[in-house]
Amino acid sequence: MKKTLLIVLVLLFQFSFSKPITETQKLSATCKIWGFLKYYHPNVADGSKNWDEQLFQVLPKVEGAQTAEAFSLVIENWLASLGEVKAHESAKPVSKKEYFDKNFDLSWINKNELFSKSLSKKLKFIEENRIQEKQYYVDYEFGGGNAPLQFKNEVKYQDFKWTDKNLRLLALFRYWNYIEYFFPYKYQMDQNWDKTLLEFLPRISAPESEKDFALAMREISIKINDTHASTHMPQLFDYFGDKFIPVEVKIINQKAVVIGLKNDSLAKVSDLKIGDVITKVEGKTIDELLKENLKYVEGSNEPSVLKNAYWTIFNGKTSAFEIEFVRDGKTAVKSINRYKYQDLKIQFPKEEKWKILEGNIGYVNFGGLDVIDIPNLIEALKNTNAIIFDNRKRPHDVLYALAEWLNPESVEYVKYIDPDISFPGRYVWRTDKDKCGKTNPDYYKGKVIVLIDENAISHAEHNVMALQTAPKTTVIGSQTGGADGANYRFGIIKGFSSSFTCYGVFYPNKKEVQRIGIVPDIEVKPTILGIQQGNDEILERAVLFAKNGK
Repeated sequence: MKKTLLIVLVLLFQFSFSKPITETQKLSATCKIWGFLKYYHPNVADGSKNWDEQLFQVLPKVEGAQTAEAFSLVIENWLASLGEVKAHESAKPVSKKEYFDKNFDLSWINKNELFSKSLSKKLKFIEENRIQEKQYYVDYEFGGGNAPLQFKNEVKYQDFKWTDKNLRLLALFRYWNYIEYFFPYKYQMDQNWDKTLLEFLPRISAPESEKDFALAMREISIKINDTHASTHMPQLFDYFGDKFIPVEVKIINQKAVVIGLKNDSLAKVSDLKIGDVITKVEGKTIDELLKENLKYVEGSNEPSVLKNAYWTIFNGKTSAFEIEFVRDGKTAVKSINRYKYQDLKIQFPKEEKWKILEGNIGYVNFGGLDVIDIPNLIEALKNTNAIIFDNRKRPHDVLYALAEWLNPESVEYVKYIDPDISFPGRYVWRTDKDKCGKTNPDYYKGKVIVLIDENAISHAEHNVMALQTAPKTTVIGSQTGGADGANYRFGIIKGFSSSFTCYGVFYPNKKEVQRIGIVPDIEVKPTILGIQQGNDEILERAVLFAKNGK
């Protein structure tokens, strides 16, 4: 009797410390370990193992593990099969690195409830004795006109089928670890990246359909809150439609306001005019459509998301559809046309590169200005009282040439962080000071005014940062795109490509630009009435400031 009772107590004791674990817990831990070993383990990060195949081999064993102890044993046996990791003494750095570590977090090695102390200790040893040679799966090097970050030597799987669970998990594991170790703004996400993994694993592991899988891959890329970041796949047009409306719209107060015509003739066919306020699309309000679809729209901040949301509202498969709209105070319903993108034949009217407005105020259209134009621009505008630089269209590479005229001396305007490939997940401040301008006693003495809105993104934001160094600069408009830095585009697996900002950009005082964007000195947002009256309210405010300084 006593012996039986003892056995029962022992079993109860073991069960209390061996509670069953979920599929999501196991896959989440496996994803992290697989990615960690890929970039840290000397016998893996050197490319000597078929690392995808290693994942496929370990997944059935992970699935069979029913307790934390069993899971840890599977992983420890896996580690043992990879060969010895030799301890090494850390070499003294040639130059002291200043680290930016807001992204870096390997604390999960010691905190995961599935890990035995023995497993955690082995993973920590690998971190401390990580690969010292060149990384096989990732590189970071400037030159050649490409983004410096490069994911390389990844098998493309030309025969990829969404029904293959192993390949679906591989796609997720690859993408999640790309972001985990090489996205500089991970710390700024709205949702913790670990929680995002737990949220999407069930949808990737057991999707209800091909559409559910594809949209899950799209949606997880939106979670990183980067205007540069979104995953693309051919199926996206199948789900949302590949036909577009012939006008440009801006979302204001949950309404879609027509602000431009992509093709005058096509817009006329549907009787669409600038200032029309579209309130419903096929019976749904704009607000309802936004709530349904914003999870598929990239953006670092709300203005960027709203700017990029147009296709989720207006695209479709049919050539015509119904809208409700307001014109001249009257609400009406009508059918308008949609077109294949190539059939839109978008018109790009030629615009003056610069001109002089009333009051001796210069105006520069960055969209058409090239560096070879700068000498003639200086000659034309050097005697103006103020110059308005319209930065709402992507500038060409003119910032350094302009800064040499606008500044009396060379000045630092930006700081960068780059990934430390030798210690994945960590970032390093660049040591070189990036400056613009030069010693120039004949610099421009008038007011410098820069116009911005959500269309100013990436290089355009970089352009503003340089212009802000001029002595009398005032920025007018609204929040910019909030994604400053090189946009790296890469493949995940056949049929799925993605992108994100691959290095960090900050002001010289280390203030962030990502997500925040350029903060205007004077905030001005277009209104529905202003658009209907044909006014450029941001430009008008800039002219007023140029004249009276207020």
